[in-house]
Amino acid sequence: MKSEKGLTLIVQIPCWNEEKTLAQTVRDIPKTIPGIAKVEILVIDDGSTDRTVEVATSCGIKHIVRFTNHKGLAKAFTAAVDVSLKLGADIVVNTDADNQYRGEDISKLIRPILKAEADMVVGQRDMPSIKDFSFIKKHLQKLGSWVVGQVSGTKVLDATCGFRAYSKEAALRLTVISDYTYTLETIIQAGKKGIPLAFVPIGRNRDRRKSRLISSIPSYILRSVATIVRIYSIYEPFKTFSLIGGLLFSTGLLIGVRFLYFYFTGDSVGHIQSLILAAVLLIVGFQIGIIGLAADLIAVNRRLAEDYLYRVRKKELGV
Repeated sequence: MKSEKGLTLIVQIPCWNEEKTLAQTVRDIPKTIPGIAKVEILVIDDGSTDRTVEVATSCGIKHIVRFTNHKGLAKAFTAAVDVSLKLGADIVVNTDADNQYRGEDISKLIRPILKAEADMVVGQRDMPSIKDFSFIKKHLQKLGSWVVGQVSGTKVLDATCGFRAYSKEAALRLTVISDYTYTLETIIQAGKKGIPLAFVPIGRNRDRRKSRLISSIPSYILRSVATIVRIYSIYEPFKTFSLIGGLLFSTGLLIGVRFLYFYFTGDSVGHIQSLILAAVLLIVGFQIGIIGLAADLIAVNRRLAEDYLYRVRKKELGV
């Protein structure tokens, strides 16, 4: 699949009942891109029940992976990256099948990779100009990007944009474990694994349908927060458990000091509940701290396992 004269780019499109928009999305993908010898398209059919596969075939797409049931965006993304690498991709671009991203921006998206300035590039949408986004959604996106930036240790400009490019090196190193979405997790992993990350301004087409990932704002916030906490605790378990344990231990200590104050001033009657609560918080806080130490040791094994998986992938691909 790899061209002898240059780099191979594979544009992967996860699809779930996208018969109405897939054809336009495919048409907008450029056939030739400066610096790229071959452009291929890969469609991941995530258990569609409509004519998505037929549309993909009619568009001349040769690479189609089909799931027998709907597995979700994260699983579709993971499968697409794996297949893209096996097909010989030097650069992998992920775009949405609903045609919200402009195919002409792919050349802008991969430019930092071609210049060896980054291994992972995320599209940066102009949030204030997006009329389809409500005031609340725009500010939540901004807040979410800031939070992900703090957690990942990187400067994040648009954490949830799915229009992204990955070098082969980045694609080999990323391991998505979330069942919900890959967008937040891959940025956090990039920061923790030292994968050079860049953001480039992109255009955006008007929404042709509502987002399926965001059924409601409260639900999206809860699931996103859960994903961020989970991934951060995987890579920084000692900090996570130490913070929780430290808060509980400190609270218990303060309550204990309060009880001792009343005890030595002769007014301890009626405050025995405080003593019990302080003891419980001190014990639980200490135990959580011990759990943090054990989790940190497990995290070391995880890093070793990820490094081993990276080497296995490279050997499997012959790179």
